[in-house]
Amino acid sequence: MRIELLNWELNFQGLFIATFKIAMALVCAGVIGLERGTKKRPAGFRTYMLVCLGATLVMMTNEYLCEVHGTGDMARMGAQVVNGIGFLGAGTIITTGHNRVKGLTTAAGLWASACIGLAIGSGYYEGAILGTIAIVIVMVLLHGFDRKVMKNTKAVILYVELTKMGALRNMIAVARENNIKVEDVEVEKSNHEMATKVTAVITLVLPSKENHDVLVEKINELEGVTYVEEV
Repeated sequence: MRIELLNWELNFQGLFIATFKIAMALVCAGVIGLERGTKKRPAGFRTYMLVCLGATLVMMTNEYLCEVHGTGDMARMGAQVVNGIGFLGAGTIITTGHNRVKGLTTAAGLWASACIGLAIGSGYYEGAILGTIAIVIVMVLLHGFDRKVMKNTKAVILYVELTKMGALRNMIAVARENNIKVEDVEVEKSNHEMATKVTAVITLVLPSKENHDVLVEKINELEGVTYVEEV
């Protein structure tokens, strides 16, 4: 069934397909964004939905221009989305006060969400559904595995607060005595309210794989160390 109004023709079949694509984009992106939102990440539920919806609309518009007006390249606008989404992803990546980079997974998820939107907009529903499932598996099911692996690697980066520089030298000496290689040390000394505090970000390489929590506890027991955490 078609209705003509001001040289614009409304195709109810096309309307149904467009509605289905938009709804599918919202559902797929919502499932991915929900996991990020529960972890209080910079981009959450609504952000993912908007990114995927926007990519879907771009692909639908590109398809419309090619089919109705016979102009343009079917992949041109989609390629611009893949490149352009980078500015949004970059905005979610931050460096904390402990020199720790956060937001990479969120940025990658936004980029993948845009790609799913392009797949939906082009009608490649199988790829969109499988892609959504794969992304959710990586973000949710593999999150615990990733943390477990990272907790048992030879390399470890620690943020340490100490009472004086001598405590830092003592800590480095103890590390070397235990065959732990000190690969990098970034030190910052501050005087606040007549109290001196030394903070350092130290990269260590252990002689063998060890649970990092055990190492943190050992360092925390050293004289002059007031605070230590893995970053």
